[in-house]
Amino acid sequence: MTSEQQKRERSALIVATVTSFMGPFMISAVNVALPTIQRDFSATAVSLSWIATSYLLAIAVFAVPLGRIADIHGRKKIFLWGLYLFTASSFLTAFAWSVTSMIILRVGQGAGTAMMVTTGMAIITSIFPPQRRGKAIGIYVSAVYIGLSCGPFAGGFLTEQFGWQSIFFLVAPIGVFSIVVTLVFLKGEWADARGEQFDISGSILYAVALILLIYGAGRLPGWTATGLITAGILSLGAFIRQELRVDAPVFDVRLFSDNKLFAFSSFAAMINYAATYAVTFLLSLYLQYIKGMSPQSAGSILIFQPVCMALFSPFAGKLSDRIEPRYIASAGMAITAIGLGVLGAAGTDTPLYIFMGTLTALGIGFALFSSPNMNAIMGSVQKKHYGIASGTVSTMRLLGQMVSMATATMVFNLFIGDALITPEIFGGFMKSYRTCLIIFVGLCVAGTFFSMFRGELRVSGENEK
Repeated sequence: MTSEQQKRERSALIVATVTSFMGPFMISAVNVALPTIQRDFSATAVSLSWIATSYLLAIAVFAVPLGRIADIHGRKKIFLWGLYLFTASSFLTAFAWSVTSMIILRVGQGAGTAMMVTTGMAIITSIFPPQRRGKAIGIYVSAVYIGLSCGPFAGGFLTEQFGWQSIFFLVAPIGVFSIVVTLVFLKGEWADARGEQFDISGSILYAVALILLIYGAGRLPGWTATGLITAGILSLGAFIRQELRVDAPVFDVRLFSDNKLFAFSSFAAMINYAATYAVTFLLSLYLQYIKGMSPQSAGSILIFQPVCMALFSPFAGKLSDRIEPRYIASAGMAITAIGLGVLGAAGTDTPLYIFMGTLTALGIGFALFSSPNMNAIMGSVQKKHYGIASGTVSTMRLLGQMVSMATATMVFNLFIGDALITPEIFGGFMKSYRTCLIIFVGLCVAGTFFSMFRGELRVSGENEK
């Protein structure tokens, strides 16, 4: 390997990992601040869930179309525009005057994040050869988890000392720094689908389908929710039909029918995130309401999981360069299922050390799953599909996260309704907590099937030619 290639790989990894830190940091920090935001705005539990869900929904809606645009017009260009939008939206969110205004600004944050996450992973995959890609992806994923690790503690500390607004003020200078790093160090441009057409109709159908499905899921149970979900399914069907008809689809749905490794790895990712994302949300509320902990103290407990993710992800990614990813990822999924089962059995008097140990195991399990699974997805497609594949990784992750939050929202609606969380309804909250964890264990078991029977990456490596 030449020194020039080494420099390109190092530069790409630096800018990708720095920027991959910000979105996860924002997610985990805001989760810890939710009870304080609730008091300031007199928000209900359902409204609080939408502060998290709106951000994820925006990423899911924009990730695939922007991944396609990046493949056509340049990944670095879209990456930079994402940084601009994310930084500006984060700064303005600190001045939100209501839950509604915060949700709208969180959508802007999500759109900016979508531009970054789809292009960052695609750029790494474009530069690193297959024999070193798993390690690079592991470092990238580790940066994501470092953001998740710092988020709970930093978010709790900032909220307690300076108010929730300080979280958003902190992210702005990090965004400015990332813009400078990208402009100075990331040389070159990657547009392997340059000259191809962009499918506007397919992008609109895709966005409409996701919005209807996720918004409908958030309003379950009820006839309105049923109608919205039905409309979303019909829109999704129209989107698939549109993509099969056009020559240059925004997303090549044939990847799911013709590429078993890609399809099963993507489904496994969605299921894994669906089973794990809302756990931090639930535990944040549990520790502060049931255990009476401060935001900073709760963040100190929640940090165990992402710290283990950050520590073990590079190791898992490097291991997947030598061992078939499905074996490593499936073991990680099994560990996760056991950990969720332990959390589901917890009661109001469960000692804190049980949560610390279980969150440690969850972090290890998730690290063993995530990096190898991402390596399998990116290694199973042709170069011109890197942006789409990266967008699919992000979309599946965020669809899973939204399903996870929608599940929590639906269960809250069933047991406590659209009410403030007060001591009078702590019993209903604990029923909601346990029900969610039971559902998540079942999802993990299903995800293990997709993970184990996906096929072999080494055989599919020829797709990259």
